[in-house]
Amino acid sequence: MSALDPIKQPIAEELDQFEHFFKGIMKTNVPLLNLVIKYLLKRKGKQMRPILVFLTARLLGKPNASTYTAAALIEIMHTASLIHDDVVDDSHERRGFFSINAIWKSKVSVLLGDYLLSRGLLLAVNNKEYEILGLVSEAVKEMTEGELLQIKNSRKLSISQDEYHEIIRKKTAALLACCSASGAKSVAASDEVVKQMHRFGELLGIAFQIKDDLLDYQLYSASGKPSGNDLKDRKLTLPLIHALEIAESSEKRKILRLLNKSVGHSQEFNEVLGFVEKNEGLTYAEKKMKEYASSALAMLDSFPDIEIKDSMRSFVEFTILRNK
Repeated sequence: MSALDPIKQPIAEELDQFEHFFKGIMKTNVPLLNLVIKYLLKRKGKQMRPILVFLTARLLGKPNASTYTAAALIEIMHTASLIHDDVVDDSHERRGFFSINAIWKSKVSVLLGDYLLSRGLLLAVNNKEYEILGLVSEAVKEMTEGELLQIKNSRKLSISQDEYHEIIRKKTAALLACCSASGAKSVAASDEVVKQMHRFGELLGIAFQIKDDLLDYQLYSASGKPSGNDLKDRKLTLPLIHALEIAESSEKRKILRLLNKSVGHSQEFNEVLGFVEKNEGLTYAEKKMKEYASSALAMLDSFPDIEIKDSMRSFVEFTILRNK
């Protein structure tokens, strides 16, 4: 049983209906599109974003047609962004399977991503969900800005904690904030509550990304070696940023020279990992992650103590306790 199963239990019926709804809106008259989309649907992830939309809607009211549209629009946009990311990163693997880019190459991948973006826009327009479309469009804009900020900083190998937090707020937290805000908007919550739930999702998203950054140091591949993908891509994340901030100047210069050459081998990765551990980068990042998660949990205190609130609390805890 997945750790998410108990969390999903109060919205199990809605999620089951959502799966049928989502498959229906993804059907096309183009054979190649149907083939690629079928491959996508068979390898879907944990669907954390639709879960968050429905949990929020249930916390504040009763999920309805607007909720399904919001969840589908966000899932479509998220999927499109992942497909485009794999092209940009020339990645051949996604969730343990071949990526679209690996099988159908970049031209089909880019066009599929474009198709999904247009499909999401049409879904919102056809259902006259203009306010939810506005929330999602703002999130996509923020995600793009965040990715470009990260590319800029990876080139100069210099980033402060403030710059790092701005990057992850945009590239990851913006979409989770959109999930909780859209879930609230779909059940006609007040503007104040929508804003409150947006902040809840933002805090949750920052904790989520710090966890991902920690996992990049802690996860091990089938060969028994840490993944270190961020370091290979010259992305400075919180554990390393903190370690660089407190390290001796000579040690800092040595690590930066190593990063400049690209960390592509396990020996180089282990040297950076040792540096991060010595300078308490992992401990510091975990502490900050828990602080953001605690702040997100505190935002739920004003809502009644009902079953769905327990699920939302468990969802926050799952975010920082997961191992992948």
